[in-house]
Amino acid sequence: MENRTIGVALLGLGTVGLGTYKVLKAQREEMVYKIGAQLELRWILVRNKERAAAKVDEPELITDRFEDIINDDKVEIVIELIGGTTSAADYIEAALKAGKHVVTANKDLIASDHGRLMDLAKENGCDLMFEAAVAGAIPVITPLKQSLAANHLSEVMGIVNGTTNYILTRMEQDGMEFGEALALATKLGYAEADPTADVEGLDAARKVAIIASIAFNSRVSVEDVRTEGITKITPDDIRYAQEMGCCIKLIGMAHSDGTSIEAYVAPMLIPKRHPLAAVNDSYNAVFVRGDAVDDAMFQGRGAGELPTASAVVGDVFDVARNIVHGCNARISCTCYRHLPVKKMEDVQSRYFLRVEVEDRIGVLAELADVFARHQVSVDQIIQKQRHIPFHEGTDRHTGDGTDKELPSAQIVVITDVVREGDFQKAVQCIRDKKGTRQICSMIRVYTAE
Repeated sequence: MENRTIGVALLGLGTVGLGTYKVLKAQREEMVYKIGAQLELRWILVRNKERAAAKVDEPELITDRFEDIINDDKVEIVIELIGGTTSAADYIEAALKAGKHVVTANKDLIASDHGRLMDLAKENGCDLMFEAAVAGAIPVITPLKQSLAANHLSEVMGIVNGTTNYILTRMEQDGMEFGEALALATKLGYAEADPTADVEGLDAARKVAIIASIAFNSRVSVEDVRTEGITKITPDDIRYAQEMGCCIKLIGMAHSDGTSIEAYVAPMLIPKRHPLAAVNDSYNAVFVRGDAVDDAMFQGRGAGELPTASAVVGDVFDVARNIVHGCNARISCTCYRHLPVKKMEDVQSRYFLRVEVEDRIGVLAELADVFARHQVSVDQIIQKQRHIPFHEGTDRHTGDGTDKELPSAQIVVITDVVREGDFQKAVQCIRDKKGTRQICSMIRVYTAE
Protein backbone atom coordinates (compact mmCIF):
# COMPACT_ATOMS: atom_id res chain seq x y z
CA MET A 1 0.00 0.00 0.00
CA GLU A 2 2.80 2.43 0.79
CA ASN A 3 3.94 2.43 -2.85
CA ARG A 4 0.51 3.38 -4.21
CA THR A 5 0.12 6.84 -5.74
CA ILE A 6 -3.29 8.44 -6.23
CA GLY A 7 -3.59 11.29 -8.72
CA VAL A 8 -5.50 14.43 -7.73
CA ALA A 9 -6.71 17.41 -9.75
CA LEU A 10 -7.66 20.77 -8.26
CA LEU A 11 -10.29 22.94 -9.95
CA GLY A 12 -9.88 26.57 -8.92
CA LEU A 13 -7.10 28.47 -7.18
CA GLY A 14 -9.04 31.12 -5.31
CA THR A 15 -8.93 31.54 -1.53
CA VAL A 16 -9.96 27.98 -0.68
CA GLY A 17 -8.17 26.48 -3.68
CA LEU A 18 -4.87 28.06 -2.65
CA GLY A 19 -5.45 26.94 0.94
CA THR A 20 -6.04 23.39 -0.27
CA TYR A 21 -2.83 23.50 -2.29
CA LYS A 22 -0.93 24.61 0.83
CA VAL A 23 -2.46 21.92 3.06
CA LEU A 24 -1.75 19.16 0.54
CA LYS A 25 1.89 20.30 0.42
CA ALA A 26 2.14 20.48 4.21
CA GLN A 27 0.76 16.93 4.56
CA ARG A 28 2.93 15.35 1.86
CA GLU A 29 5.40 13.57 4.15
CA GLU A 30 2.70 12.09 6.39
CA MET A 31 0.12 11.06 3.78
CA VAL A 32 1.37 7.52 3.44
CA TYR A 33 0.93 6.95 7.16
CA LYS A 34 -2.51 8.56 7.29
CA ILE A 35 -4.10 7.05 4.18
CA GLY A 36 -1.82 4.21 3.09
CA ALA A 37 -0.87 5.91 -0.17
CA GLN A 38 0.74 9.02 -1.58
CA LEU A 39 -1.34 11.75 -3.21
CA GLU A 40 0.07 13.34 -6.35
CA LEU A 41 -1.34 16.69 -7.42
CA ARG A 42 -1.27 16.44 -11.22
CA TRP A 43 -3.34 19.40 -12.45
CA ILE A 44 -4.67 22.77 -11.28
CA LEU A 45 -7.46 24.14 -13.49
CA VAL A 46 -7.69 27.95 -13.67
CA ARG A 47 -8.89 30.68 -16.00
CA ASN A 48 -5.77 32.84 -15.91
CA LYS A 49 -2.68 30.65 -16.17
CA GLU A 50 -0.15 33.45 -15.75
CA ARG A 51 -1.71 34.80 -12.58
CA ALA A 52 -2.13 31.33 -11.09
CA ALA A 53 1.43 30.27 -11.89
CA ALA A 54 2.75 33.04 -9.66
CA LYS A 55 0.91 31.57 -6.66
CA VAL A 56 2.35 28.04 -6.68
CA ASP A 57 5.74 26.34 -6.58
CA GLU A 58 4.84 23.98 -9.44
CA PRO A 59 3.60 26.16 -12.32
CA GLU A 60 3.80 23.18 -14.66
CA LEU A 61 0.63 21.86 -13.01
CA ILE A 62 -1.43 24.81 -14.21
CA THR A 63 -3.90 24.29 -17.06
CA ASP A 64 -6.95 26.03 -18.45
CA ARG A 65 -8.22 22.89 -20.21
CA PHE A 66 -10.54 20.59 -18.29
CA GLU A 67 -9.85 17.97 -20.97
CA ASP A 68 -6.35 17.56 -19.55
CA ILE A 69 -7.91 16.36 -16.32
CA ILE A 70 -10.78 14.27 -17.61
CA ASN A 71 -8.48 12.43 -20.04
CA ASP A 72 -5.79 11.73 -17.44
CA ASP A 73 -6.36 8.15 -16.25
CA LYS A 74 -4.04 8.73 -13.30
CA VAL A 75 -6.37 11.37 -11.84
CA GLU A 76 -8.68 9.51 -9.47
CA ILE A 77 -9.90 12.41 -7.30
CA VAL A 78 -11.17 15.79 -8.55
CA ILE A 79 -11.43 18.66 -6.05
CA GLU A 80 -13.99 21.23 -7.25
CA LEU A 81 -13.46 24.68 -5.68
CA ILE A 82 -14.73 26.92 -8.47
CA GLY A 83 -18.13 27.54 -6.93
CA GLY A 84 -21.41 28.45 -8.58
CA THR A 85 -23.88 26.14 -10.26
CA THR A 86 -22.94 26.30 -13.95
CA SER A 87 -19.45 25.20 -15.02
CA ALA A 88 -18.86 23.58 -11.63
CA ALA A 89 -21.87 21.33 -12.16
CA ASP A 90 -20.63 20.37 -15.62
CA TYR A 91 -17.18 19.51 -14.28
CA ILE A 92 -18.54 17.43 -11.40
CA GLU A 93 -20.89 15.51 -13.65
CA ALA A 94 -18.14 14.82 -16.18
CA ALA A 95 -15.75 13.68 -13.46
CA LEU A 96 -18.28 11.28 -11.91
CA LYS A 97 -19.26 9.83 -15.29
CA ALA A 98 -15.55 9.23 -15.95
CA GLY A 99 -15.33 7.26 -12.70
CA LYS A 100 -13.41 9.96 -10.83
CA HIS A 101 -14.28 10.70 -7.19
CA VAL A 102 -15.25 14.27 -6.32
CA VAL A 103 -14.67 16.48 -3.29
CA THR A 104 -16.35 19.88 -3.29
CA ALA A 105 -17.03 22.88 -1.03
CA ASN A 106 -19.85 24.10 -3.30
CA LYS A 107 -22.79 24.81 -0.99
CA ASP A 108 -24.85 26.40 -3.79
CA LEU A 109 -24.68 23.30 -5.94
CA ILE A 110 -25.10 20.78 -3.13
CA ALA A 111 -28.08 22.66 -1.67
CA SER A 112 -29.86 22.74 -5.04
CA ASP A 113 -28.77 19.47 -6.69
CA HIS A 114 -27.53 17.15 -3.95
CA GLY A 115 -29.84 14.21 -4.67
CA ARG A 116 -29.15 13.99 -8.40
CA LEU A 117 -25.39 14.28 -7.95
CA MET A 118 -25.35 11.64 -5.20
CA ASP A 119 -27.32 9.29 -7.45
CA LEU A 120 -24.86 9.93 -10.29
CA ALA A 121 -21.94 9.16 -7.96
CA LYS A 122 -23.58 5.91 -6.87
CA GLU A 123 -24.24 4.84 -10.49
CA ASN A 124 -20.55 5.24 -11.26
CA GLY A 125 -19.21 3.73 -8.02
CA CYS A 126 -17.76 7.07 -6.92
CA ASP A 127 -17.55 9.08 -3.73
CA LEU A 128 -18.99 12.59 -3.62
CA MET A 129 -17.83 14.39 -0.47
CA PHE A 130 -18.82 17.92 0.62
CA GLU A 131 -17.92 18.44 4.28
CA ALA A 132 -16.60 21.94 3.55
CA ALA A 133 -19.92 23.05 2.02
CA VAL A 134 -21.61 23.68 5.37
CA ALA A 135 -19.37 24.98 8.14
CA GLY A 136 -15.80 25.25 6.94
CA ALA A 137 -13.39 23.48 9.27
CA ILE A 138 -16.17 22.21 11.54
CA PRO A 139 -16.98 18.52 10.96
CA VAL A 140 -20.76 18.29 10.58
CA ILE A 141 -21.65 16.23 7.49
CA THR A 142 -19.47 13.23 8.37
CA PRO A 143 -20.69 13.03 11.99
CA LEU A 144 -24.32 13.27 10.84
CA LYS A 145 -23.87 10.53 8.24
CA GLN A 146 -21.61 8.26 10.28
CA SER A 147 -20.90 8.98 13.94
CA LEU A 148 -24.52 9.94 14.77
CA ALA A 149 -26.23 7.51 12.39
CA ALA A 150 -27.52 5.48 15.34
CA ASN A 151 -29.73 8.41 16.41
CA HIS A 152 -33.14 9.67 15.47
CA LEU A 153 -32.27 13.37 15.38
CA SER A 154 -34.91 15.89 16.37
CA GLU A 155 -32.99 19.15 16.04
CA VAL A 156 -29.94 20.49 14.27
CA MET A 157 -29.49 24.22 14.72
CA GLY A 158 -26.54 26.50 14.50
CA ILE A 159 -24.64 29.64 13.76
CA VAL A 160 -23.50 28.90 10.23
CA ASN A 161 -22.54 32.34 8.95
CA GLY A 162 -19.49 34.03 10.44
CA THR A 163 -20.22 37.47 8.98
CA THR A 164 -23.55 37.88 10.74
CA ASN A 165 -22.21 36.42 13.96
CA TYR A 166 -19.37 38.93 13.95
CA ILE A 167 -21.81 41.81 13.34
CA LEU A 168 -24.15 40.72 16.16
CA THR A 169 -21.18 40.24 18.50
CA ARG A 170 -19.99 43.79 17.89
CA MET A 171 -23.52 45.12 18.41
CA GLU A 172 -23.79 43.26 21.70
CA GLN A 173 -20.30 43.81 23.11
CA ASP A 174 -19.52 47.29 21.72
CA GLY A 175 -22.99 48.82 21.39
CA MET A 176 -22.63 49.38 17.64
CA GLU A 177 -25.49 50.04 15.25
CA PHE A 178 -25.97 47.46 12.50
CA GLY A 179 -24.47 49.68 9.79
CA GLU A 180 -21.41 50.47 11.89
CA ALA A 181 -20.78 46.81 12.68
CA LEU A 182 -21.24 45.85 9.01
CA ALA A 183 -18.71 48.50 7.95
CA LEU A 184 -16.17 47.09 10.40
CA ALA A 185 -16.84 43.52 9.21
CA THR A 186 -16.25 44.66 5.63
CA LYS A 187 -13.03 46.46 6.55
CA LEU A 188 -11.69 43.34 8.29
CA GLY A 189 -12.61 41.07 5.37
CA TYR A 190 -15.43 39.20 7.14
CA ALA A 191 -18.09 40.67 4.83
CA GLU A 192 -18.14 40.75 1.04
CA ALA A 193 -18.49 44.01 -0.92
CA ASP A 194 -22.11 42.92 -1.45
CA PRO A 195 -23.09 41.38 1.92
CA THR A 196 -26.69 40.59 0.95
CA ALA A 197 -26.33 36.80 0.94
CA ASP A 198 -24.93 36.93 4.47
CA VAL A 199 -27.00 39.58 6.23
CA GLU A 200 -30.31 38.45 4.66
CA GLY A 201 -29.74 34.81 5.66
CA LEU A 202 -29.43 33.40 2.13
CA ASP A 203 -26.00 31.84 2.71
CA ALA A 204 -27.20 30.19 5.91
CA ALA A 205 -30.34 28.91 4.14
CA ARG A 206 -28.27 26.84 1.70
CA LYS A 207 -26.45 25.24 4.60
CA VAL A 208 -29.69 24.54 6.46
CA ALA A 209 -31.09 22.76 3.38
CA ILE A 210 -28.03 20.49 3.31
CA ILE A 211 -28.02 19.83 7.07
CA ALA A 212 -31.75 19.14 7.27
CA SER A 213 -31.65 16.70 4.34
CA ILE A 214 -28.89 14.66 5.97
CA ALA A 215 -30.09 14.91 9.58
CA PHE A 216 -33.65 13.80 8.84
CA ASN A 217 -32.97 11.53 5.82
CA SER A 218 -35.45 13.47 3.71
CA ARG A 219 -34.86 15.91 0.87
CA VAL A 220 -35.05 19.61 1.79
CA SER A 221 -34.35 22.12 -0.97
CA VAL A 222 -33.13 25.65 -0.42
CA GLU A 223 -36.52 26.89 -1.65
CA ASP A 224 -38.09 25.16 1.39
CA VAL A 225 -36.03 27.23 3.83
CA ARG A 226 -37.67 30.48 4.97
CA THR A 227 -35.10 33.23 5.54
CA GLU A 228 -35.01 36.37 7.68
CA GLY A 229 -31.89 38.49 8.02
CA ILE A 230 -30.41 40.70 10.71
CA THR A 231 -30.68 44.12 9.04
CA LYS A 232 -33.58 45.19 11.30
CA ILE A 233 -31.90 44.24 14.58
CA THR A 234 -31.22 47.34 16.70
CA PRO A 235 -29.24 48.11 19.86
CA ASP A 236 -32.58 48.31 21.69
CA ASP A 237 -33.32 44.69 20.73
CA ILE A 238 -29.86 43.67 21.95
CA ARG A 239 -30.38 45.51 25.25
CA TYR A 240 -33.81 44.00 25.89
CA ALA A 241 -32.45 40.54 25.07
CA GLN A 242 -29.71 41.05 27.65
CA GLU A 243 -32.31 42.09 30.24
CA MET A 244 -34.04 38.76 29.59
CA GLY A 245 -30.78 36.82 30.06
CA CYS A 246 -30.47 36.21 26.31
CA CYS A 247 -28.40 37.20 23.31
CA ILE A 248 -29.46 37.48 19.67
CA LYS A 249 -27.96 35.13 17.08
CA LEU A 250 -28.82 34.42 13.45
CA ILE A 251 -29.85 30.77 13.74
CA GLY A 252 -30.22 28.18 11.02
CA MET A 253 -32.90 25.86 12.39
CA ALA A 254 -33.80 22.34 11.27
CA HIS A 255 -36.30 20.50 13.44
CA SER A 256 -38.33 17.33 12.99
CA ASP A 257 -40.88 15.44 15.05
CA GLY A 258 -40.57 12.41 12.76
CA THR A 259 -43.62 13.31 10.69
CA SER A 260 -42.57 16.67 9.20
CA ILE A 261 -39.63 19.05 9.02
CA GLU A 262 -39.19 22.68 9.99
CA ALA A 263 -36.39 24.53 8.21
CA TYR A 264 -35.72 28.25 8.46
CA VAL A 265 -33.11 30.94 9.14
CA ALA A 266 -33.97 33.78 11.50
CA PRO A 267 -32.61 36.00 14.27
CA MET A 268 -33.40 34.38 17.59
CA LEU A 269 -33.16 35.19 21.28
CA ILE A 270 -30.96 32.45 22.77
CA PRO A 271 -30.75 31.99 26.57
CA LYS A 272 -27.26 32.72 27.88
CA ARG A 273 -27.13 29.22 29.37
CA HIS A 274 -27.38 27.63 25.90
CA PRO A 275 -23.99 26.60 24.41
CA LEU A 276 -24.61 28.61 21.22
CA ALA A 277 -24.85 31.83 23.23
CA ALA A 278 -21.10 31.73 23.92
CA VAL A 279 -20.15 31.44 20.21
CA ASN A 280 -18.95 34.90 19.22
CA ASP A 281 -17.15 36.86 16.51
CA SER A 282 -16.66 34.94 13.24
CA TYR A 283 -16.90 31.50 14.82
CA ASN A 284 -19.59 29.02 13.75
CA ALA A 285 -21.20 26.21 15.71
CA VAL A 286 -23.76 23.47 15.09
CA PHE A 287 -25.85 22.06 17.94
CA VAL A 288 -27.39 18.59 17.55
CA ARG A 289 -30.07 16.83 19.58
CA GLY A 290 -30.73 13.09 19.21
CA ASP A 291 -32.53 10.34 21.08
CA ALA A 292 -29.33 8.46 21.92
CA VAL A 293 -26.61 11.12 21.95
CA ASP A 294 -28.76 13.70 23.77
CA ASP A 295 -27.02 17.03 23.04
CA ALA A 296 -23.75 17.62 21.18
CA MET A 297 -22.13 20.69 19.66
CA PHE A 298 -19.44 21.26 17.03
CA GLN A 299 -17.64 24.62 17.04
CA GLY A 300 -14.84 26.26 15.09
CA ARG A 301 -13.94 28.46 12.15
CA GLY A 302 -16.68 28.35 9.56
CA ALA A 303 -14.80 29.92 6.69
CA GLY A 304 -11.39 31.12 5.54
CA GLU A 305 -8.54 29.82 3.44
CA LEU A 306 -7.03 27.19 5.72
CA PRO A 307 -10.06 26.27 7.88
CA THR A 308 -12.12 25.40 4.79
CA ALA A 309 -9.11 23.70 3.18
CA SER A 310 -8.86 21.55 6.31
CA ALA A 311 -12.32 20.11 5.61
CA VAL A 312 -11.59 19.72 1.89
CA VAL A 313 -8.36 17.79 2.41
CA GLY A 314 -9.99 15.73 5.16
CA ASP A 315 -12.53 14.58 2.56
CA VAL A 316 -9.75 13.89 0.07
CA PHE A 317 -8.00 11.67 2.63
CA ASP A 318 -11.26 9.83 3.29
CA VAL A 319 -11.78 9.18 -0.42
CA ALA A 320 -8.16 8.05 -0.79
CA ARG A 321 -8.54 5.56 2.07
CA ASN A 322 -11.61 4.16 0.33
CA ILE A 323 -9.64 3.81 -2.92
CA VAL A 324 -6.83 2.00 -1.13
CA HIS A 325 -9.23 -0.47 0.45
CA GLY A 326 -11.58 -0.80 -2.54
CA CYS A 327 -14.69 0.44 -0.76
CA ASN A 328 -15.77 3.62 -2.50
CA ALA A 329 -19.42 4.72 -2.62
CA ARG A 330 -20.07 3.14 0.78
CA ILE A 331 -22.46 5.95 1.73
CA SER A 332 -24.61 7.28 -1.07
CA CYS A 333 -27.68 9.49 -0.75
CA THR A 334 -29.24 8.94 2.68
CA CYS A 335 -32.58 10.62 1.91
CA TYR A 336 -34.74 7.50 2.04
CA ARG A 337 -37.69 9.25 3.70
CA HIS A 338 -40.21 11.68 2.22
CA LEU A 339 -41.24 14.03 5.00
CA PRO A 340 -43.15 17.22 4.18
CA VAL A 341 -41.58 20.56 5.06
CA LYS A 342 -43.96 22.61 7.18
CA LYS A 343 -45.29 25.88 5.87
CA MET A 344 -43.93 28.68 7.99
CA GLU A 345 -47.37 29.70 9.23
CA ASP A 346 -47.71 26.29 10.88
CA VAL A 347 -44.38 26.45 12.72
CA GLN A 348 -44.71 27.05 16.45
CA SER A 349 -42.41 29.26 18.49
CA ARG A 350 -42.23 31.86 21.21
CA TYR A 351 -41.89 35.47 20.09
CA PHE A 352 -40.46 38.76 21.30
CA LEU A 353 -42.49 41.71 20.00
CA ARG A 354 -41.58 45.35 20.50
CA VAL A 355 -44.22 47.90 19.49
CA GLU A 356 -44.50 51.67 19.90
CA VAL A 357 -48.01 52.85 20.78
CA GLU A 358 -49.83 55.91 22.09
CA ASP A 359 -49.24 56.20 25.81
CA ARG A 360 -52.77 56.27 27.15
CA ILE A 361 -55.00 54.36 29.53
CA GLY A 362 -56.29 51.08 28.14
CA VAL A 363 -53.62 50.45 25.51
CA LEU A 364 -52.26 47.34 27.26
CA ALA A 365 -55.76 45.92 27.58
CA GLU A 366 -56.35 46.53 23.85
CA LEU A 367 -53.19 44.64 22.93
CA ALA A 368 -54.11 41.78 25.23
CA ASP A 369 -57.54 41.60 23.60
CA VAL A 370 -56.01 41.38 20.10
CA PHE A 371 -53.78 38.50 21.16
CA ALA A 372 -56.67 36.67 22.83
CA ARG A 373 -58.85 36.98 19.72
CA HIS A 374 -56.07 35.45 17.60
CA GLN A 375 -55.32 32.60 20.02
CA VAL A 376 -51.93 34.00 20.97
CA SER A 377 -51.06 33.18 24.55
CA VAL A 378 -48.98 35.91 26.20
CA ASP A 379 -46.35 35.17 28.82
CA GLN A 380 -45.37 38.78 29.57
CA ILE A 381 -46.51 42.22 28.45
CA ILE A 382 -44.49 45.14 29.77
CA GLN A 383 -44.32 48.90 29.18
CA LYS A 384 -40.60 49.55 28.72
CA GLN A 385 -40.25 53.24 27.76
CA ARG A 386 -42.27 56.41 27.71
CA HIS A 387 -41.51 59.24 25.29
CA ILE A 388 -43.14 62.71 25.46
CA PRO A 389 -42.80 64.64 22.20
CA PHE A 390 -41.65 68.26 22.63
CA HIS A 391 -42.67 70.74 19.97
CA GLU A 392 -42.71 74.49 19.74
CA GLY A 393 -45.40 75.87 22.01
CA THR A 394 -45.29 72.88 24.35
CA ASP A 395 -44.16 73.21 27.94
CA ARG A 396 -41.39 70.68 28.57
CA HIS A 397 -42.47 70.10 32.16
CA THR A 398 -46.24 69.86 31.89
CA GLY A 399 -46.72 68.89 28.26
CA ASP A 400 -49.40 71.59 27.97
CA GLY A 401 -49.50 73.76 24.88
CA THR A 402 -50.78 73.93 21.37
CA ASP A 403 -49.44 70.50 20.38
CA LYS A 404 -51.93 67.80 21.36
CA GLU A 405 -49.98 64.72 20.18
CA LEU A 406 -50.09 61.96 22.75
CA PRO A 407 -46.80 60.70 24.17
CA SER A 408 -45.70 57.26 23.03
CA ALA A 409 -44.69 54.14 24.91
CA GLN A 410 -42.74 51.07 23.92
CA ILE A 411 -44.47 47.83 24.80
CA VAL A 412 -42.57 44.55 24.92
CA VAL A 413 -44.56 41.34 24.58
CA ILE A 414 -43.20 37.83 25.16
CA THR A 415 -45.55 35.10 23.97
CA ASP A 416 -45.88 31.50 24.96
CA VAL A 417 -45.39 28.91 22.22
CA VAL A 418 -47.82 29.90 19.45
CA ARG A 419 -48.52 29.10 15.83
CA GLU A 420 -46.75 31.62 13.58
CA GLY A 421 -49.79 32.17 11.37
CA ASP A 422 -51.88 33.21 14.39
CA PHE A 423 -49.12 35.45 15.70
CA GLN A 424 -48.66 37.20 12.33
CA LYS A 425 -52.40 37.88 12.09
CA ALA A 426 -52.36 39.38 15.58
CA VAL A 427 -49.38 41.57 14.69
CA GLN A 428 -51.09 42.77 11.51
CA CYS A 429 -54.17 43.70 13.54
CA ILE A 430 -51.99 45.66 15.98
CA ARG A 431 -50.19 47.35 13.09
CA ASP A 432 -53.53 48.53 11.67
CA LYS A 433 -54.76 50.00 14.95
CA LYS A 434 -54.97 53.79 15.10
CA GLY A 435 -52.92 53.98 18.29
CA THR A 436 -49.96 52.00 16.93
CA ARG A 437 -46.99 54.16 15.98
CA GLN A 438 -44.80 51.33 14.67
CA ILE A 439 -43.92 47.66 14.99
CA CYS A 440 -40.29 47.96 16.08
CA SER A 441 -39.25 44.30 16.02
CA MET A 442 -40.43 40.69 15.98
CA ILE A 443 -37.86 38.07 16.98
CA ARG A 444 -38.22 34.39 17.77
CA VAL A 445 -37.30 33.13 21.23
CA TYR A 446 -35.60 29.74 21.36
CA THR A 447 -37.38 27.20 23.52
CA ALA A 448 -36.09 23.66 23.93
CA GLU A 449 -38.71 20.95 23.89
